[in-house]
Amino acid sequence: MTMGLFEGSQLLAHWRVSTALERTADELGFLVSGLLRQRGLEEHSIDGVSISSVVPSVMYAVEQMSVTYLKQAPLIVGPGIRTGLGIKYDNPKEAGSDRIANAVAAIEAYGAPVVIVDFGTAMTFTVVNEHRQYVGGVIAPGIKISADALFRRASKLPHIDLQRPPSVIGRNTVTSMQSGLVYGFAGQVDGIIRRIQAELGRSVRVIATGGLADVVSPHSETIEQVDPFLTLNGLRIIWERNRGAR
Repeated sequence: MTMGLFEGSQLLAHWRVSTALERTADELGFLVSGLLRQRGLEEHSIDGVSISSVVPSVMYAVEQMSVTYLKQAPLIVGPGIRTGLGIKYDNPKEAGSDRIANAVAAIEAYGAPVVIVDFGTAMTFTVVNEHRQYVGGVIAPGIKISADALFRRASKLPHIDLQRPPSVIGRNTVTSMQSGLVYGFAGQVDGIIRRIQAELGRSVRVIATGGLADVVSPHSETIEQVDPFLTLNGLRIIWERNRGAR
């Protein structure tokens, strides 16, 4: 779970906490209250809350926390929310709210067309055409999912830190695994991006975001820039666009 604290368009603070499915609204409230107090703020000083979630089981607790502790009915990114983004998915309701937030922020910051690669639990590619329309993308297993599957299925392989090895050719088990994950995903990104560009018939800007973007992006030939706060900025922009309508 990633949280950001904005004043206007300025990101004052950001935090990453584990997504614990059993965590209650009160537990989340105590957590968020403590984080705000670290910044010298009280709960009542928050003017609004914007949420994007692809984990439905935690949404009730997050919504209740927002209402009870922050005194704000949260804006939940989903159907019916003003985004300024045209959605050309076969079923627009299936478009992930995190991908919508990424697309909105990328258009604002980098223009269109653009492709956003999000290195999250799943690795997603979000494609926005020159008309600022979300036309679809790609969903693939994320790096951590792939690494965890490798550890579970091959019992003799150790758990490793996800970092760049000293060379592509690993000299031991750990660096061999690191090479497979880092360079393997960099190659996957480049291969998919080139196919997307061929399908669109043009080159596009490629922006990376997500927790492991910094690990893979330096070894990709197609990623132009890493924007670690793209999703948070997208949530801020969407909240601003809906502020007067709520």
